Amino acid sequence: MTIVVGFSNKREGWAALEHAVNEARLRSLPVILVPNTEREDVIAGRDEVEKAGVEVIVEKPSDTGRIADHIIEVAERNGAEVLVIGLRRRSPTGKLLLGLNAQRILLDATCPVHAVKAD
Repeated sequence: MTIVVGFSNKREGWAALEHAVNEARLRSLPVILVPNTEREDVIAGRDEVEKAGVEVIVEKPSDTGRIADHIIEVAERNGAEVLVIGLRRRSPTGKLLLGLNAQRILLDATCPVHAVKAD
């Protein structure tokens, strides 16, 4: 069992990472970090998890650009107990619509999904 987190170097990505670390501590599980791109930001995210004393595994980003499918597949392959994603704050009108990736993950993931917002 693991905690899988979809990570990007944005406020909502860091909020998701923080929540994933807290869940991992509570459940004594490792975190699998799934980045949306291959950049040095991933190293900062990995280092943050390690600094918190939690085991971290970094997955490669999606080869196809289908981020939601990739995150769901990683969660299923690793028996994720929880999948954590960050959500952007939206205007009152925008709240009627979720981001495409977030919506797909919330609807199609086979494990519980924690959707968090940045402060």
